[in-house]
Amino acid sequence: QVELVESGGGLVQPGGSLRLSCTAPGFTSNKCGQDWYRQAAGKQREWVSRILSDGTTSYADSVKGRFTISRDKAKDTVYLQMNSLKPEDTAMYSCKVARGSWCEYMYWGQGTQVTVSS
Repeated sequence: QVELVESGGGLVQPGGSLRLSCTAPGFTSNKCGQDWYRQAAGKQREWVSRILSDGTTSYADSVKGRFTISRDKAKDTVYLQMNSLKPEDTAMYSCKVARGSWCEYMYWGQGTQVTVSS
């Protein structure tokens, strides 16, 4: 019953910026953390960033210093601000949330495409 709605993807030139959004009822107020993943064509899905219930954030080395994860609890929304985008950032970006007493159930959004190209 967890429905994640993602938006914000699109076409951007190298060096540009995009902000992705992921919204679901009770999304950011849940005790479990939220994650962003990405999957480029022909490649395995890659973990990008995570924000925990206490606000702690973490990032993959490939995006550290360029991407920022944040949340707005009132809007049940998690954001991924992406700056200094590179062609290698091109991928389908999806958000993930866990549910259950021990965060044992995983739910994925439909994904939003990010294309970085001249």
